[in-house]
Amino acid sequence: MSRLAPRFEALRAAGRKALIPYVTAGDPNPDNTVPLMHAMVEAGVDIIELGVPFSDPMADGPVIQQACERALRHHVSLRQVIGMVKTFREKDGDTPVVLMGYLNPVEIMGYEAFADAASSAGVDGLLTVDLPPEEGHDLVQALRARDIDPIYLLAPTSHEARIRRICAAASGFVYYVSLKGVTGAATLDVDEVGRKVAAIRSHTDLPVGVGFGIGDAESAARVSAVADAVIVGSALVRRIAEHENDPEAGRRAVSELLAGMRKAMG
Repeated sequence: MSRLAPRFEALRAAGRKALIPYVTAGDPNPDNTVPLMHAMVEAGVDIIELGVPFSDPMADGPVIQQACERALRHHVSLRQVIGMVKTFREKDGDTPVVLMGYLNPVEIMGYEAFADAASSAGVDGLLTVDLPPEEGHDLVQALRARDIDPIYLLAPTSHEARIRRICAAASGFVYYVSLKGVTGAATLDVDEVGRKVAAIRSHTDLPVGVGFGIGDAESAARVSAVADAVIVGSALVRRIAEHENDPEAGRRAVSELLAGMRKAMG
């Protein structure tokens, strides 16, 4: 079992919802990532979603695309990202860490080699944006053998049969993308999100996390009322970009936003 199920169980027992930040590993430089991860935990986050830089992040908007570009200027690789998790684990053995990215780097590394390295480093889950469950058997088999949860996305356009299929394949939690389009989009209809989350829950007992369009404490609190987890990405990455030349100031800005969200969510 990964750290995800126990973390969600503890949150449920405490009557709380998970706060999950997304940041791109290596942004704005590789030395910033592990201190940023620790700072986010201190700010009150429950699970960390760590992006693996990729040259063609098709599901991401300009903010995260540019974060990948900043990281790739430092030649940050998948192996280095796994190494960052391993370093993070030297001081934090409890906070679940999910890697999020695209299939190509994992495929190049090899499924078994990736799963071995990720497990050894303390990775708890993997979300590969461009790998549907129908095509992921070999990777999922390698992950499950090492207690790493495969996590999948559902969208507003997902029909009932697709929801059922994704829920059957997923573990850890189900990630509901609350908006059509790429990351960083605006205008969040929380009532509609609530209806979709309820439909997803009719097919699974897994926690349902909601991401895309959450950028401040108010939206985080509203989404936490209908979901099991609030996932925030572009708003954090934007603050990192604003302080590209002063990563410490960027960490403070990220921590401030997350602490406000955590307080608003209760």
